Amino acid sequence: MRAAIIEAPGKVSVTSVPDPEPGSRDVIVKVASCGLCGTDLHILQGEFAPSLPIVPGHEFAGEVVEVGSGVTELAVGDLVAVDPSLYCHECKYCRSGRGNLCDRWAAIGVTVPGGAAEFARAPVANCVRLPAHVDVRDAALVEPLSCAVRGYDVLKGNLGSEVLIYGSGTMGLMMLELAKRTGAASVDILDTNPERLATARRLGVGGAAAYADELDRPQGWDVVVDATGNAAAIQDGLGRVAKGGTFLQFGVSDYATRATVEPYRIYHQEITITGSMAVLHSYERAAALFAAGVLDPAVFISDRLPLEEYAQAMDRFRAGKGRKIVVEP
Repeated sequence: MRAAIIEAPGKVSVTSVPDPEPGSRDVIVKVASCGLCGTDLHILQGEFAPSLPIVPGHEFAGEVVEVGSGVTELAVGDLVAVDPSLYCHECKYCRSGRGNLCDRWAAIGVTVPGGAAEFARAPVANCVRLPAHVDVRDAALVEPLSCAVRGYDVLKGNLGSEVLIYGSGTMGLMMLELAKRTGAASVDILDTNPERLATARRLGVGGAAAYADELDRPQGWDVVVDATGNAAAIQDGLGRVAKGGTFLQFGVSDYATRATVEPYRIYHQEITITGSMAVLHSYERAAALFAAGVLDPAVFISDRLPLEEYAQAMDRFRAGKGRKIVVEP
């Protein structure tokens, strides 16, 4: 089969590799589409993945074409979205229900071959069957949506909150859509990319600007979400949290990113600073929300490129062009 391979930091190609074979509790998925995200870029830069080379792609969906001998839950022909998370189920965090913090955390497309290929292997337990009305080519959006659902689990969705989101890329826009459905009184969004900001306005926001000062809210916001991973955005966002408010680090930063906090202000104003790591008990809910139409794929997916153009797709993603970019084998 054909697959994208991140061979070494900064080096990616598309080549022929052996077809995957299922274990007894695995299925083989014929990939319909695979999304690119910031994690893929970090892997290409030599971060996150324990070792290279690796077939990337942790956001994917497709058709089951082969099942292992012990699989009864799915059948050939079923359409599925795949949760990439792989946990040990043995460490302290797994035993306490916090698998996303697993001491031996792994993921399809990060530590084992992923969906940037014609076929991918996945445990049957990680597959969610899609209803017939869902276009499987759009369902690569389920995985990032499941991360956004996890983010709002962490925030606990306080009704009537005034929310500020940094970044109107795919994840920022997903946080926007969920904020509107979790009882936010208002949602503002910031981005220096005019095209992306225009999409946010199209989806409906209270305010949209390049910088927070343009929104004239000196008292700050109850909830501030960074969906960029950018040091300058994070630093600015920490200073925009209102008394009693919460800052959520949702965007993926590189290892070297640093920000300065003010301990007295955190104490005196009872500010909460928290994070949201990937997926936790949120994938099935995200699939259900997606099937119910919480996102418009035509708005979120800006580019569909053939798998053979994976390197070009990554270049486009790195340049901040478009919204969700998917490759299709």
